[in-house]
Amino acid sequence: MLIGEYEHSLDAKGRLIMPARLREDIGEKFIITKGLDGCLFAFSLEEWKNFEQKLRTLPISNKDARAFSRFFFAGAIECEIDKQGRFLISNHLREFANLIKDIIIVGMDSRIEIWSKEKWQRCDEEISADEIAEKMEMLGI
Repeated sequence: MLIGEYEHSLDAKGRLIMPARLREDIGEKFIITKGLDGCLFAFSLEEWKNFEQKLRTLPISNKDARAFSRFFFAGAIECEIDKQGRFLISNHLREFANLIKDIIIVGMDSRIEIWSKEKWQRCDEEISADEIAEKMEMLGI
């Protein structure tokens, strides 16, 4: 299970250290793609296949479904962790998530989210546990 919040920095080449606690579950090779809310999503190869299967069930005749699939597939890249525990994030994904130097990596059970520190702090400040709890009740949680 991927859990926790970790702070790291991008190096000059656009590489980021994968926290040791997340490496085993994410695997040596994994997929990174554009995520929601302005972050990146990282999936183990197994979880990516599960996600891919869900996207395949969307009707190709639906414009929004096509756009949703395009959003995730077009930006996806396979990454590999090197001997120093680093992986390279492509330029287009760094630009999408505004990743410059200070990064927050968040374990989200079946995926990892990669955030610019500034954007994560803004997002984190907007979270109200009480408001979320009320909304989760509508979802049956």
